Amino acid sequence: MAIATLPADDPRSIMADSPMRLRQIVAVTVCFLLNALDGFDVLAVTFAAPGIAKDWAVGPGAIGIIVSTGLVGMVIGSLTLGQLADRIGRRRQILLCLGIMTIGMFASAFATGVVSLGLLRVLTGLGLGAMLAAINAMSAEFANRRRRDLAVSIMAAGYPVGGIIGGWGAAHLLRTHGWEAIFLFGGVATLAMVPLVLAFLPESIGWLATRGGPNALARINAILRRLGQPQAAQLIALEEPKASMRSLFADRYRVVTIALIVMYGLHMMTFYYALGWAPSLVVALGFDPSRATIVSVFMNSGGAIGGLVLGLLSPRLGLRPLVIFGLAGAAVAVAAFGAVPPELVLLQGAAFVLGFLSNGSVVGLYALIANVYPTTLRATGTGAVIGFGRFGAAFGPFAAGQLLAAGAGRGTTSLLLALGSGIAALVLLASRIRPADEN
Repeated sequence: MAIATLPADDPRSIMADSPMRLRQIVAVTVCFLLNALDGFDVLAVTFAAPGIAKDWAVGPGAIGIIVSTGLVGMVIGSLTLGQLADRIGRRRQILLCLGIMTIGMFASAFATGVVSLGLLRVLTGLGLGAMLAAINAMSAEFANRRRRDLAVSIMAAGYPVGGIIGGWGAAHLLRTHGWEAIFLFGGVATLAMVPLVLAFLPESIGWLATRGGPNALARINAILRRLGQPQAAQLIALEEPKASMRSLFADRYRVVTIALIVMYGLHMMTFYYALGWAPSLVVALGFDPSRATIVSVFMNSGGAIGGLVLGLLSPRLGLRPLVIFGLAGAAVAVAAFGAVPPELVLLQGAAFVLGFLSNGSVVGLYALIANVYPTTLRATGTGAVIGFGRFGAAFGPFAAGQLLAAGAGRGTTSLLLALGSGIAALVLLASRIRPADEN
């Protein structure tokens, strides 16, 4: 039974059809801030990479391994802890992830070698991977039907904004402190999000509605009052698939799930190569580390704008064609970044365009996931796609490190890694995946 056929006084219909209130916008904003934190945390090691390489006298291969270990942790977190958001609730999941991330970030500042830092990045990645599964579902479920894609886009735009803030902060910290300060700053920022979640992010009404129980309607109405929405008079039980990996690969969702995993993984291979290696590539061209981080700021600025533009345009132009265009454009942009002459202004411009197209595509993929799966599978589906797909994210920086260590130049490495986004565009073009409202 879809939301469109539910009675108007069911809480899911109220949330889907009523105008968004201030507290709903605040809840989506908190998800945005959580993803901004995610963006800073996952990029922290790339900001610190030049200093780590100098202090520990390690080469590109070792840095590639350090970057990839955090992504491996995200894979594990998405596939294991990510499912908990459909079982224990989105809010509890987020608080659990914040605790894990805080420990990992603070401890990373005291790492003494590649092995210890790699293990701590795995720990931090556990929280990061599970966090995104929860906040993608949460942002979609606090929005109404009309603004759902935009809400997911705003949430996803937090990732590059975190990179922007982190880039500016890292550039400042690196002038006066060592690379360790970057992780300490990230730990403080992570811990500071706990009271914001407790104060401004209630449990998802969609999740509470699927759980049912004798007190479900009372709990839902308490949250509806807090949001400024009408009270629900009844709660209709729906027959929806249970939250499990098996449900994702059952007949109804198998093809969609596999296609999303392939697309996400291929694009992440390209995307994380660009994010992870941009500072080090710019340093290798002769620029100092503080200037190299500014190139990452331009990339993330483009990413933030690209994600928001996609969210605004998708109701008019359709989500699917925009994502196809973004993926194909990202492939061209990554290849172009590898061919740009070593002039700072040109590198910054190329990085901006790259971020605009590549992160806009990521936002579009998150919106597709949020629309394709029902409430009971939304976090599990997000976790599975991100988890399996991030094998590509882990492979991208690692492969780039090995290529560069073997003597491949910036241009050749960029051209090869750009293939991921190009093939992902072809997969989406050939598939039948569409948002629910376009079916």
